[in-house]
Amino acid sequence: MSLANSHEETHKVDDALDPVTDSTPLLKINAQAIAIAHTVCSSSAFLVALIIGYSLHFHKIVTNEYYGYPDEWFPSVSATIGDRYPERSIFQILIALTSGPRFLLLFFNYIRLYQPNSKWPKIGFFSGLIRTVTCGGWVYITSGDDHDWHDIFMIAYIILTIPWDLSNIILSKENSNLKKYRKITCYSFFGTLFPLIYLFIQHKVHHVPGSYSYYAYCEWGLIILDIAFDAWSIIDFKDLYVEIRPSISNDDFFSIHLLDKSDSNSIIDEKENYEGADNDNEISAENLIPKRNLEFNSSYIQIAINIINSYMFWSIFTSLFLCIWYFPLWFMGISGYELVIVSSLSPIFLLNGKFKSYALNNPSQLRLVSCLLGIGCFIIPDPTYRLFFISAGNAFAFISLSTEIALIGSTDSVADIRSYSTTFMLGLTLSSLSKYAYWTNNPVWPILNDQTGGLNKIGLFVGLLSAYYTHIPSNLLKFSKKNLEKLNDSKVEKTKNANSTFVSALGLGSFFFTLLAMLTDSSTMILWTWDGYPVRGPTPVPHGAITLTIMGVGIYSGYYNSKFSKFITILGVIGSIILYSFHGWLGYFGAILYTFWLSYISPICFEQAAYQYNNISKFMFASFSITTILTLMHVWVVAYAFVPGGPLLRERTDIVLGLSTFAIALLIFKSPNDYKSEKITSTNDNKDDKNDDVFYSSKSLKNLSAFGNFIISFLLLSYLISFNRFQYTVPKPYHPNSRLVTAGIWTIHFGLDNDMWASEYRMRDLIRDAELDIVGLLESDTERIIMGNRDLTERLAEELNMYADYGPGPNKHTWGAALLSKFPILNSTHHLLPSPVGELAPAIHATLDMYGVMVDVVVFHSGQEEDEEDRRLQSLELQKIMGSSDRPMILLSYLVTTPLEGNYNTYVSEKSGMHDIDSSDDDRWCEYILYKNLKRTGYARISRGSITDTELQVGKFVVPVDTYTGGYSTVKVPEVWINKDKRFPSIFNGDGVRDHRYHVFDEPRYYIY
Repeated sequence: MSLANSHEETHKVDDALDPVTDSTPLLKINAQAIAIAHTVCSSSAFLVALIIGYSLHFHKIVTNEYYGYPDEWFPSVSATIGDRYPERSIFQILIALTSGPRFLLLFFNYIRLYQPNSKWPKIGFFSGLIRTVTCGGWVYITSGDDHDWHDIFMIAYIILTIPWDLSNIILSKENSNLKKYRKITCYSFFGTLFPLIYLFIQHKVHHVPGSYSYYAYCEWGLIILDIAFDAWSIIDFKDLYVEIRPSISNDDFFSIHLLDKSDSNSIIDEKENYEGADNDNEISAENLIPKRNLEFNSSYIQIAINIINSYMFWSIFTSLFLCIWYFPLWFMGISGYELVIVSSLSPIFLLNGKFKSYALNNPSQLRLVSCLLGIGCFIIPDPTYRLFFISAGNAFAFISLSTEIALIGSTDSVADIRSYSTTFMLGLTLSSLSKYAYWTNNPVWPILNDQTGGLNKIGLFVGLLSAYYTHIPSNLLKFSKKNLEKLNDSKVEKTKNANSTFVSALGLGSFFFTLLAMLTDSSTMILWTWDGYPVRGPTPVPHGAITLTIMGVGIYSGYYNSKFSKFITILGVIGSIILYSFHGWLGYFGAILYTFWLSYISPICFEQAAYQYNNISKFMFASFSITTILTLMHVWVVAYAFVPGGPLLRERTDIVLGLSTFAIALLIFKSPNDYKSEKITSTNDNKDDKNDDVFYSSKSLKNLSAFGNFIISFLLLSYLISFNRFQYTVPKPYHPNSRLVTAGIWTIHFGLDNDMWASEYRMRDLIRDAELDIVGLLESDTERIIMGNRDLTERLAEELNMYADYGPGPNKHTWGAALLSKFPILNSTHHLLPSPVGELAPAIHATLDMYGVMVDVVVFHSGQEEDEEDRRLQSLELQKIMGSSDRPMILLSYLVTTPLEGNYNTYVSEKSGMHDIDSSDDDRWCEYILYKNLKRTGYARISRGSITDTELQVGKFVVPVDTYTGGYSTVKVPEVWINKDKRFPSIFNGDGVRDHRYHVFDEPRYYIY
């Protein structure tokens, strides 16, 4: 037996296309029959099982672990096909019959969609093959047999559906209905996963009646869509035939021929276009399948590589400031380590001819070094050395970026420039998406490791792999010293399309700063609009997905057509004003306009940078100098009390935001709507120099579909993350039977521990082990460039199942005060207390529903020690806030005062009505817990370990049923007198756990009431 399209056999083209000259076929089958058989067998297997199950065992198959009929009325797939006889047996017989058509479908799909020099046919074939095996796994191993293996095979099947669907879509004919149908079916399939997950949580976690039936609808919908996706092969195979005919060879009785009629005429008419055809018009049988455009398919890989490279760039760049911040944080002022910020100015080294030549000829090596130093430095325990390695990685990252812009700029394709800018922005989106998934921490940051939830090793591997395969298109294939001299001596004939170098550098530098400040985390602008409870605007989850969606839509729109850039810029400027001026949904509407604008204009910013490719070192040095200056200004607005010249920019976010927005707008309004040719005239009079004409007009959008697919994938991921992170369980206090409230105050030092590692994991564990129902967190505003644009409250609140009030947002210029609570927060007001000289003092005044009683909680951070008048004025204002309410109240505070002296007597006074939780504790200076109209039962101090420089102070109170009429006794009692439900956890006794133990008193204090 022989195959007509084997690698060994060749035929005359005319004979191959007219087999009748050989013999009459014994059997001729349209390949559609295979696709039809697969569709009929697979769909009938599920349909017959459903019908029989409904008829024989309806009440049994709709019953789940919580409910039965009538609360549940529709069976899940697994209950239908695996739980009962005879439907299980009939299903398995029919699904076994599907296997033959299934394997033939894989084979003919590979033949029909095959493209030489493309990996996608093989990816599709092998993923489809393994996927078929996993299907057998969850079909024949039911959930009743082995629940774990059933789920493993099912999850593997869904994961393998991604490369299977993707390869079929990519290889389908461009602009065909078939491609469109496959896309719609694929997107519908994965889109159905989101309500599926939500309904499963409603069933499994909340035990909502009927949710499992709705879940079953989605599950059956996935089955229908999965079968439908493969059923589109019926259309694809309409011109593909299998023929069995007598063999003309003495060695074989018959031969099998694959005939693709849709391509036969083109093969006859254009046989000279096939590789392998000789002068006698012979062609190997494998080339009977026509060639297709490979550029689109291969671009997916390079686009993915560029996106990953950009992701690594942003990961390194953002981590630099976060790690710099560690040092002034501990020095309480300028430390000297801030100088490493100049590593972003490294493109100046490209002025050296030899280094520039090396850089332009080896862009992948620059990426490798940058990734190795900037991502791989997580293995270095010492903070100082780790910072230096990060700085070196950042320097190479900026050199690499500048080099690649120069290489792109040397092409004659605007599509290349726009594509590069788009992948750069998609890398930023991926960075923000990864932070959305990891509670605002980038999983490859060097402040993370295996113990703190980092994925550094995976990130390093992926980054190095991507860097190795980096390819940047260029018309100048070899950059010798002579070529570089020609480039440096060339003169640009300016046209109306070219901005001045100053305007371009100012705009590009401002653009990078704005991306860094606003779009590296999806929560940043949401927290700009946050003003407390009740919620009157967006929250980081789930609305962070909306920010990511706007980024994706803006990036896609900007690549598709940037001719509306000036109009969009006007909207973006208006959006920045609204964002700065308003809170809630109106402020977030401004953020949406602002985000869309920044995402939309990226191609124009990169095009203007591309004009400067022959002078890239000076241009990028100037641009990133602007970025650095604006970043320092961004720091100065809140750190004014600790930096030289700080008062000049005190609380002037309006200046920073206004300058950056104006500079970007200036670049856009000075730029053309269309990118047109610019003539490079060399001082060399050689007319044959092929490098004279470098820029040419181009409006190709051949990568548009690829970018759309990546963006849709990112957005689907963001929605899946939202479903996963959303808090479905109502928080509950630890000891409701005793009406007990355990309250804590902790200065968390911006979530960086003593050794420059992220401390959220250990903070979470300590708060959980201490059984805190409410906790005030100070030095918690981390949604700034120098803190990495993070939100520490998100992970803590979600994993501890608590409500969270972030406190005054990042546009309020404080170091932060946050509140976490197991009790519902009915209302909260944010205050900025008087601070005429020093740092701003934030406060949260919240009203909580504690066991049906409204209790006020105030979280407060006083100004620094040096500014005595500030602290006096703040104490008077806080006294007024506390005295304004007669409700029970707890103050969780940082007061900077000696017990029983000075401002202490303003806080603890008749006007405030507040009492000290333990006035005999004279070993305090910063943290204090005050209270009124509550029954105090205990007080403890728990050592911090290496998490921060401040301990955790904890107080226990009982909420009275009626108005509190008891006194404030200072009589201490032994622990044995206290009901076990009201005692402090014994885990911290003695040496404690994880370096946390009761200290100062060496044990908790308990009081009679």
